[in-house]
Amino acid sequence: MLIALFPGDGIGPEIVAQAKRVLDALGIDGLTYEEGLVGGAAWKAVGHPLPPETLDIAKRADAILFGAVGDPDCDGLERHLRPEQAILGLRKELGLFSNLRPAKVFPELADASALKPEVASAIDLLIVRETNGDVYFGEKGFRTTAEGWREGYDIMSYNEAEVRRIAHGGFQAARARRGKLCSVDKANVLETSQLWRDVVIEVAKDYPDVALSHMYVDNAAMQLVRDPGQFDVILTGNLFGDILSDQASMCVGSIGMLASATLNAEGKGLYEPIHGSAPDIAGQGKANPLATVLSAAMMLRYSLGLGAEADRIEAAVARALAGGARSADLGGAMGTEEMGDAVLAAL
Repeated sequence: MLIALFPGDGIGPEIVAQAKRVLDALGIDGLTYEEGLVGGAAWKAVGHPLPPETLDIAKRADAILFGAVGDPDCDGLERHLRPEQAILGLRKELGLFSNLRPAKVFPELADASALKPEVASAIDLLIVRETNGDVYFGEKGFRTTAEGWREGYDIMSYNEAEVRRIAHGGFQAARARRGKLCSVDKANVLETSQLWRDVVIEVAKDYPDVALSHMYVDNAAMQLVRDPGQFDVILTGNLFGDILSDQASMCVGSIGMLASATLNAEGKGLYEPIHGSAPDIAGQGKANPLATVLSAAMMLRYSLGLGAEADRIEAAVARALAGGARSADLGGAMGTEEMGDAVLAAL
């Protein structure tokens, strides 16, 4: 089993290193690694955020463990050379269209949430986000209006095959959980969302055991704060999912706690924390590695078929938190390696 390690920029190398320590401690037979450059680190080394050598590793690997990309030094580059193009390029080249972002409050962290503890403690949801379409992949550019004004444009679009594919994934996920799916769109003003809603309703006929509801994205953002416990699975598009999943992270206590998986049709996946590269604390040993550790657990479960080992990691994280392990984002003072030590001790 080959794991591609792509640490990336900022705190990426620090948090990926801790996740690898945890994986190594499991003693899984046949687990091997190859490391590749992505993001700003790749651009600085070879002039491109996703070099051919890195893409080759990704294609050969059984799964990818990804750190983060983003470097202020690269903000002035042409868009196709910016660090973020590494993740977009991997999604496109590998057909990674289904992003799974679970959000569940560890009991010990209920007080760390921005919400009241009794509200936060009810959070146990999964956001299923389409990641191969929408405005991120639509036609984009700059033009000049008839009046001479500069104008930027990004076209939002989905075809019904793309929506149908992700909808099946959302319904299947809901069937495996509590049997409720809320499809989030903006069908009152967007034609793209109207198609989304129509196709989701069609797909729902194949899942009579799943209760389907619909919600406009602005209301969904409000409800995630007012009553997040009402949600089981949230199905939504690329742009809305990007925003709502970050909001959900603060509802559970910290963006440093949320893992994610992005899968293709064959179950191959890219696994990463949902936070960014945090250049302001890079190299200082302050970053919380738990989202990356939990992403490694998702990797074992979804791409490698090692559910028992994934359970061990998740249980170890819970025990570490119960034992008082806290990084700065969780109100504590433990550093990146100390948090890794706490998980290893609990493992």
